[in-house]
Amino acid sequence: MPNFFDDNEDIQFQFKNLDLDEIIRIREDNFKEKDNFYYASENVEDAKDNYRRAMSIAGQIAGDYVAPRAPEIDAEGSKLVDGKVIYAKGLQESLDMIKNSDLMGITIPRKYGGLNFPYIVSSIFIEIISRADASLMNIVGLQDIGETVYKFADDELKDKYLPLFSSGKITSAMALTEPDAGSDLQAVQLKAVYDEQSGCWRLNGVKRFITNGCGDILLVLARSEEGTTDARGLSLFLCENDDSMKIRRIENKLGIKASPTCELQFNNTTAHLVGKRKFGLIKYVMSMMNGARVGIAFQALGIAVAAYYEAIKYANEREQFGKKIIEFPAVYDILINMKVEIETTRSLVYRTVWVVDMLECLEKNLKSAENDDEKKILRKKIKNFDKLAATVTPLSKYYASEMSSRVTYDAIQIHGGTGYMKEFNVERHYRDARITSIYEGTSQLQVVAAIGGILSGVMNIEFDNFSSQEYDGDLKSLSDKMKKAYSKFQTAANYLKEKKNPEYTEFYARKMVDITIDVYISYLLLNEAKVSEHKKLLAEKFINERLPRISMNEEYIISGDESTIKNRDELLK
Repeated sequence: MPNFFDDNEDIQFQFKNLDLDEIIRIREDNFKEKDNFYYASENVEDAKDNYRRAMSIAGQIAGDYVAPRAPEIDAEGSKLVDGKVIYAKGLQESLDMIKNSDLMGITIPRKYGGLNFPYIVSSIFIEIISRADASLMNIVGLQDIGETVYKFADDELKDKYLPLFSSGKITSAMALTEPDAGSDLQAVQLKAVYDEQSGCWRLNGVKRFITNGCGDILLVLARSEEGTTDARGLSLFLCENDDSMKIRRIENKLGIKASPTCELQFNNTTAHLVGKRKFGLIKYVMSMMNGARVGIAFQALGIAVAAYYEAIKYANEREQFGKKIIEFPAVYDILINMKVEIETTRSLVYRTVWVVDMLECLEKNLKSAENDDEKKILRKKIKNFDKLAATVTPLSKYYASEMSSRVTYDAIQIHGGTGYMKEFNVERHYRDARITSIYEGTSQLQVVAAIGGILSGVMNIEFDNFSSQEYDGDLKSLSDKMKKAYSKFQTAANYLKEKKNPEYTEFYARKMVDITIDVYISYLLLNEAKVSEHKKLLAEKFINERLPRISMNEEYIISGDESTIKNRDELLK
């Protein structure tokens, strides 16, 4: 099998052309750790080389070891035996292989045994593993919970648990959802009561749809304030999976079958408060979920990549009417569109994780800043990046997950009847992709999460920066088209703001989000086209195809048509 990092030219392009120098210097604290840790980077280029080496190792494991086991793992699934979850044999073996390669603590600081890599590297890792086995990613990716512990827990918890995360000695889960609190986490009812006698918190209640709920360590959202019913009564707790926790069932799912999704019952379970009381949802869980949403975007991307490679391989081998099916326009058109969808999505999600990394680094700089003027400048930058991250994160999750469903659908279409059979991997990829637009917030919720930022003008700063740049030659023509597209974005956004009708805005929010994404990706491709002929062709195709959609969505929004809203009940009869 190929190396899933080395064989992907577009990952190589993104990694080479992303501006990581400042992120690396801040993340490495100007390379002060090189004298204390033998594996610490000495300079920017050394850091990039370390990232490449680590991802090449991950790519080799994913291609040679994880991917070949994925079909059997999917068929076997995880099982609940005598109240304990048993991973599929191959899943545990793959997990052990990654753990033994010292790749479990990618973003955790070195003082706790981690690699201290930026989020862009951990995101590449997620894409690579997801291409090999989406179920495995759900377990490996949850190691990012260590980041939440590092950011918000006290030193005692960090010292105890972060080395265990880094070594891979523990797996983890975030226990948020309940039977009556799915998307609406403010409705969480699992109780947390402080036990004065033992000096600890006790958890009682039920959690449902918990990915890897059998993990050794769980971060649990619970109601700590008696008599409250909203987000202000919720706190975040860390607990160990012990005999006081009962796994009542694991779900029989459409896809990601080897990733156990558990229903948990907490029976006076000992827990430790993470951070401050009452900030569980409004600060800590929102931070954790934003990270998880980026992770799901990269998971969706990885699944789509796997499906594309299967489809193009089949199209080059399968013959009908005396020639390979890839020679038929109806087939190669689908394959080209699949590849365009994947590469344009990668441009968006890589930009998103770059924004997240920049925000993290600016916040780190603020903590060490001594000059008041410097602090003022940093606070302004942080405010802008925070708003941008809060907007582009749901945009990426929404777009990548919907893209993955389209690409895996088309991969089966390329295979014809054989793709519908379990003997072919595309059937599994199609099933695995479907969950990505549901968990960690449905596509509809991502639209709701993004629309406020869009209408407040957050994206205008990005778009103004892109539109003010100089483009030469053929790119000048594309740039002129994008200025018109940006104008349509502004017209649509202004109409929604001026109309001041919340239901109308909510009804047309998805179309406004689609305009935003089309404009954003187009500008990202224009920038990439400056250094790549391939990206130039991609930009030309994408922009020319999306301009009519931008115009159409703008016309829908400014039409003022409320007929569906007003006639909802009659139309639903």
